[in-house]
Amino acid sequence: MKKFIMLVLLIGLAMFAAACGDSGNNDEAEGNDTSGANNGSSEETASTITVEHELGETEVEVNPEKVVVFDLGILDALDQLDIDVVGLPKSVIPGYLNKYESDDYANVGSLHEPDFEKLAEIDPDLIIISGRASASYDQLSELAPTVFLGVDATRYIDSFKENMHTLGKIFDREADIEEALASIDASVEELNKKAQAADKKGLIILANDDKISAYGPNSRFGLIHDVFGVPASDENIDASTHGMNVSFEYVMEQNPDKLYVIDRSAAINDGSSAEQIVENKLVKNTTAFKEDQIYYLSADVWYLAGGGLQSVQQMVDEIAASYE
Repeated sequence: MKKFIMLVLLIGLAMFAAACGDSGNNDEAEGNDTSGANNGSSEETASTITVEHELGETEVEVNPEKVVVFDLGILDALDQLDIDVVGLPKSVIPGYLNKYESDDYANVGSLHEPDFEKLAEIDPDLIIISGRASASYDQLSELAPTVFLGVDATRYIDSFKENMHTLGKIFDREADIEEALASIDASVEELNKKAQAADKKGLIILANDDKISAYGPNSRFGLIHDVFGVPASDENIDASTHGMNVSFEYVMEQNPDKLYVIDRSAAINDGSSAEQIVENKLVKNTTAFKEDQIYYLSADVWYLAGGGLQSVQQMVDEIAASYE
């Protein structure tokens, strides 16, 4: 009798142990965390990033919905990436971006003077500015996260790429940015080969009504020399935002093989008269005129919307065309 009772007890203990083992296995099968650790947190993606820029550090939401831009080059890049904006300054818009003249996009002032009341009404998730609106950075930052993405003329292509990579991180489009930059790099490399083979010296001038200013290496338009490889007819031009004031006698004395002209009046929709002003008796004595090597560059691209994916590619293409 005692043996029988002991046998029953042993069978009961064995069944209890088996039941406990099945319970533990079920916990694992159902994904229950028996250790108390949360393994899912490592798979979460960051919802914000910290952007370091010339004017500070800004915490920015990834893929912000309501974006306002005060830089036409950035607008150009966002346009190529099919990333919409809710507002921009509408005082002057490049022709190839004229869809943004539509009432679908809010007018937020001018490139230099933001409309703070309109911005408060929009309540944007992100504001992107450059040099023209930099004086308003503190006020804009009070309204929304604000990032400065200006191009540094002394290192144009590098700062342009840095800006594009920043956009790629903010909007989770890094692969698209890499592809676009690789295409630009290939075009620049090909242009450098053409410029080196031709060995023709170039001069860049900005025509503003009846006045002209010259731009050399490390200047606003100096990438023609610094990046594209066109030798400069004058290596000693003072680098400044508005160029070095010069006369047409200066152009004649420099006698460039190629003369690149940017018409400010055309850029700001004030009429285009650069050709009548530039091609005067003095300039007609230059090699550039005699060999039909005066090029009027797209003013809205060069003067208004530099530093964009589309605009930089067009800049490369326009200078490359001067060697065909």
